[in-house]
Amino acid sequence: MDEKIYEQSMLKENSFAGRTIVVTGGGTGLGKAMSKYFSELGANVVITSRKIEKLEKTAEEISGATGNEVLPVQCDVSDYSQVENMLNAAVEKYGKVDSLVNNAAGNFISPTERLSNRAFDIIVNIVLKGTYNCTLAFGKNWIEKKQHASVVNIITTYAWTGSGYVVPSAVSKAGVLALTRSLAVEWAKYGIRTNAIAPGPFPTKGAWERLLPGDLAEKFDFKKKVPLRRVGEHQELANLAAYLVSDYSAYINGEVITIDGGEWLQGAGQFNLLEMIPKDMWDTIERTLRKK
Repeated sequence: MDEKIYEQSMLKENSFAGRTIVVTGGGTGLGKAMSKYFSELGANVVITSRKIEKLEKTAEEISGATGNEVLPVQCDVSDYSQVENMLNAAVEKYGKVDSLVNNAAGNFISPTERLSNRAFDIIVNIVLKGTYNCTLAFGKNWIEKKQHASVVNIITTYAWTGSGYVVPSAVSKAGVLALTRSLAVEWAKYGIRTNAIAPGPFPTKGAWERLLPGDLAEKFDFKKKVPLRRVGEHQELANLAAYLVSDYSAYINGEVITIDGGEWLQGAGQFNLLEMIPKDMWDTIERTLRKK
């Protein structure tokens, strides 16, 4: 493929004009990429996370690039009352919300026996509890108003395979996968579609430096695990997310779409290769992570 068409916009201009989309974890990384694309397509975008300064900076950046307003709302998705406040802020500003993208996440790469129960709680509260908090609050609102809507949950390929060294994340994402499929059946009668995306490696500089500090990111080159021998471009994921929240995918419900270049088929368990890290290296990784 000479021309990287996958780095271009897929949907028609103004496809989301008049629509409001909420993206949790929308201030950085893949959440930011999806939010920017939704805004480019004309949507009113609401981005949330716990850090309002970063959200405000991202909102200003996206709105400056697209010409469309982006509303930043501080919200800890593990706190249901904050989720309700975030929903109310979005509805008060734009009248309604049409789609929810549950993207907020966290992860620790570590041998499981080195983790405290608090470390488990942190990841489960963000990924699993945060997703069902948002989905429940928004779903109740949509059902009460008899409004058709869509939910897209960002999971991972190890949600169904499991993976060593990221057990709290794997447990949480597996729960989100079950939530996706369960509500797709239960809430379809209300006109609410629920789908998920399972991305493979889509590097974001900050996140990958935290997960694999020093020269580890180069040593454990994820491109070598992907049959296509490349990592994903953020626009590819944004295109897929936009398709799933749009009416073009009106007959897709309860589906999980994998976008990983064939990685999980080549070797299930995205982080199992960390078996090669010697025991003393984990001490170095832990010290580096604590400093960051």
